[in-house]
Amino acid sequence: MGGDSSTIFSNNNSSTGDISSLDREFPEPSHDFPNFLSGDDLGAEVEKNGSVLNQELGLLSGEFGDVGHRNSSNSVAFEASQKWIRAIYAEVLASYEEMQRRSGSLEEAKNKILSYTPGSWIEKVGGSKVGNYHVPEITSLLLIGPKGSGKSSLINKISRVLENDRFAPERAQVSYNSSAGEGTYFLQEYVVPRGSKSFCLYDTRGLSDDSSENMKMLKQWMTKGVRNGELVKRASDGAILKTTMKYKARRKGNLSGKVRVVNFVVMVVNGLSVLESMDGYDEGKKLYNRMIATDFNNPFLSFKDDKPVIVVTHGDLLALSDRVRVRVYLGELLGIPPKTQIFDIADCNDLATELTIADLLCYCLEHADKNVPPKSWFMGKMDITSIWAYLLLLMVLGSGIIFASMLGAYTPPRPHHASRHESSHVAIDWHAIRHLWLGMDYD
Repeated sequence: MGGDSSTIFSNNNSSTGDISSLDREFPEPSHDFPNFLSGDDLGAEVEKNGSVLNQELGLLSGEFGDVGHRNSSNSVAFEASQKWIRAIYAEVLASYEEMQRRSGSLEEAKNKILSYTPGSWIEKVGGSKVGNYHVPEITSLLLIGPKGSGKSSLINKISRVLENDRFAPERAQVSYNSSAGEGTYFLQEYVVPRGSKSFCLYDTRGLSDDSSENMKMLKQWMTKGVRNGELVKRASDGAILKTTMKYKARRKGNLSGKVRVVNFVVMVVNGLSVLESMDGYDEGKKLYNRMIATDFNNPFLSFKDDKPVIVVTHGDLLALSDRVRVRVYLGELLGIPPKTQIFDIADCNDLATELTIADLLCYCLEHADKNVPPKSWFMGKMDITSIWAYLLLLMVLGSGIIFASMLGAYTPPRPHHASRHESSHVAIDWHAIRHLWLGMDYD
């Protein structure tokens, strides 16, 4: 989704000869805005050379298992698979044109986000109220991803869009040379907009190549919470790095802020690295997509059935066709819809990209509120009236027990003909007063 304003489609027809890549299927964008393909033209472009399209998407290259048995023009399943993939590709491709058409609604989308308060978008199911939920003081969105994926840059872009200041200084420190070894080592909380109590973004250390280390780190954040200024350490960190981080931690001083419960997760990936991993023969590069799939499917990152959202960065370095390929590939790899749960946010400041950022935040905040945990049954259901009724019942029962005890302690004079074995105990007819507790309202 998104993309810069110059990312538009050309109406030039591709050659009917030998087409070797999707760049021939979908030519480089023209700058004659708004020369978009019509719906029929778009469908025709997608229909061309369907087998090459499938191969480019990796569905016949073994990326998703052995599907070679479908590679037959007489196979109904194979034909259906081709049509389905072409339809998905066309849908994602058309979403870029859709973002251009919707760019006029940017202010409306921003106002919706700026008016958000934690719990305000809770779906009140079954007559429940906001008070029946553990609404956080501030909604926390956790950004995770490989090193150099663009998490810090994304935070800066989000802050500028919502604060309506494209020239505001960067809040998050961005590393421009990933090979230098520097990066985000401390959890950093960024409230958006500044000074509000709406939501905050947490910048994190890049994921490790070791999935077991990532599992431990992600489990810690999702079960124990996150805190601004916390140092993120790994067992695999070298001696020099440990010493450096220890020195930085000492200079930084004490931890600041409260421990936040993570309400939703955003995974940020580098689109260029994904494409290289898709097309490359280097096993080292293929590890990138495997790591993404492994960490994305970490059960601690999901909220019931809701999986994290994906943000693809560095799309400005890719052709439009490759940006579409990356999203469709990730959708198939991770099992999520590429049009609605994978957001393409390029490094540009056009209206379509800003609208994509707004759509991303709306998605995250809606799902964060959707999964706010309810309070316990007793505290969630019993209102103040019911509490007073419960206390009154305790007083009545207590008074009855005391009264009965007094009667038992006092023995009135008995007639001389009464049996000496006759009991003086006065029994309480619990059945007669059952309305006192059965009539209570716990709802």
